[in-house]
Amino acid sequence: MAPSIVVDSVSKRFTLRRVRRLQERLVRAVRGEDLSNTVQALHGVSLRVERGESVALMGLNGSGKSTLLKLISGVMPPDTGSVRVGGRVAGLIDVGAGLHPDLTGRQNIYLNAAILGMTEAEIRRKFDEIVAFAGIRRFLDTEVKFYSSGMFMRLGFSVAVHTEPDVFLIDEILAVGDPPFRRSCHARIQELRKQGHTLVIVAHDTNMLRQLCDRGIVLHEGEVVYDGGINEAAAYVADNVDRNGVSNRVR
Repeated sequence: MAPSIVVDSVSKRFTLRRVRRLQERLVRAVRGEDLSNTVQALHGVSLRVERGESVALMGLNGSGKSTLLKLISGVMPPDTGSVRVGGRVAGLIDVGAGLHPDLTGRQNIYLNAAILGMTEAEIRRKFDEIVAFAGIRRFLDTEVKFYSSGMFMRLGFSVAVHTEPDVFLIDEILAVGDPPFRRSCHARIQELRKQGHTLVIVAHDTNMLRQLCDRGIVLHEGEVVYDGGINEAAAYVADNVDRNGVSNRVR
């Protein structure tokens, strides 16, 4: 059986501008000073995720985890290398990113679900489940710009998890929202895992990752420094990844 995700020698670089004011930019340009800063987010990363695997991307902030997740989701292309994903992908990289503030909750369900690949028939069939999970029945025909942040997150999450994705990508969503919302998210992700969906999760809560994932991939400064069982990966992070960096590397 073909793998769900194949990342082959992927690199990604971002250019950040140091100076924003026009006057400063002109002065620096006259002096011949560099106006930007290049950051290499990923360096030749390769990995393979089999169907039905639950994988945690681990490491410090700035290690490349979220960038890699965005490449897998198709939000951005790699500079070099390739990313291949099999099946329908649903990404909770930025919950609510597909929601339009001037549309109602009802309209946004149809819009966001269509963006995530659901047909109109699928949306109608899942509509009541999406609304019930999100808990927005009373505000279904209210523009979402009037929703609280919690309602906004619940709606975005509910639409995504009801698309029945083959590959489900999650970036720190379980660290936001109130406790009941986090518990609901956790339970729903466990259901997806038991059903054999492929999961790739970015989070800093290693206890939660141990519950949701079988495998851990540790990134440091844009490179894979460890790939193994989730318990071993968590121990590796605890022992080797700190403010001083990585003391040794396991490939």
